[in-house]
Amino acid sequence: MPFRTALSGLNASSAELRVIGNNVANASTTGFKESRAEFADIFATSNLGVTANAIGTGVRVASVSQQFTQGNVEFTDNNLDLAINGQGFFMLNDNGVNVYSRAGQFGVDRDGYVVNNQQQQLTIFQADQNGNITGATGPLQLDRSDIAPAATTAIDVQANLDASATAIPAATVFNPSDASSYNNSTSLTIFDSLGSPHLNTMYFRKTADNTWDVFQYVDGVQVNGGAPAGDTITFNSLGAITGGSPVALNFTPTGGSAAMNMTVDFNSTSQYGSPFSVSALNQDGFATGRLSGIDFSDTGVITSRFTNGQSRTLGQIAVATFNNTQGLRQLGDTSWAESFDSGAPLVGAPGSGAAGLIESGALEGSNVDLTEELVGMITAQRNFQANAQVISTMDQITQTIINIR
Repeated sequence: MPFRTALSGLNASSAELRVIGNNVANASTTGFKESRAEFADIFATSNLGVTANAIGTGVRVASVSQQFTQGNVEFTDNNLDLAINGQGFFMLNDNGVNVYSRAGQFGVDRDGYVVNNQQQQLTIFQADQNGNITGATGPLQLDRSDIAPAATTAIDVQANLDASATAIPAATVFNPSDASSYNNSTSLTIFDSLGSPHLNTMYFRKTADNTWDVFQYVDGVQVNGGAPAGDTITFNSLGAITGGSPVALNFTPTGGSAAMNMTVDFNSTSQYGSPFSVSALNQDGFATGRLSGIDFSDTGVITSRFTNGQSRTLGQIAVATFNNTQGLRQLGDTSWAESFDSGAPLVGAPGSGAAGLIESGALEGSNVDLTEELVGMITAQRNFQANAQVISTMDQITQTIINIR
């Protein structure tokens, strides 16, 4: 019996060394979670229980449990590298089966899907055409095709017209080539339905106190609604606009584009006794563009950036948490699957509930503590040697008994 007891100790120490060896081997594996060998003693029992003077018959491995503590977050140069700072797992689609991982080394496959090294697709909450995040989940796919242009329909002007400026005499005919026929001018680029740019120039001419005429030209052609006299905007004694806004513009570009019908809003324009200045010129059109990059917020919202300056919300990363993470079933490749012991996944947005936040351009390292593992290796080695010594001692005792005559 002592031989079997010591043999169980040898097996337990050997199992502990294998667990430690696996931890040490994965000390640099992204998203790896260290394991711990847990042991229980063995008693020979009868159907009536154990006597008060019973001696144990050895040890067994009760469990090899993983420790899901946070690993160090290390920043990288790859924007698609993701780390979860806190609890939770990335949801990955493996040919229709959900698997879960803490390793965020992602790239893009030939179809534009964001995948890991095992070609498992990152799952997100999808966004609709307006950028609103829905509750539907699906893989993250980057569309590298050109986005359609949008024609300008609204222009917003935020400027200040100098109240102390000299009014232009009515006898002076406005001429965009004659700077003496107007007080100030400013320009911005607008876009037609094909995404072609056009230069819209606004000329401001003071005709009387608190009264200004606005002349607008697109590509050198006058397009304001009051052409050729211009559109009139008026201000009160406090410098706030009182009439003439918004202004309608109609322009038919060449090249097959649709006619452009626009409104120009001057409601944010003032007339104070300071020099002419332009705070902002905004318009809602844009040219065609291609994907230039994506950004991830700490709450997992994914925004795509395009070469035409536009941006769109693609969705939000889905993070899965479990009531019992140690009940997850290991699959290898630093991934896990749900099991009866783990319970069903609770899928939510990063930062909601127990789910951690997302770090973009970063990876979570292994949580293996090499110092602790090396100390554990020494302890396991001593336990192995001690159990081997028990076998050696029992062998000597047995030989002594055999040699009795």
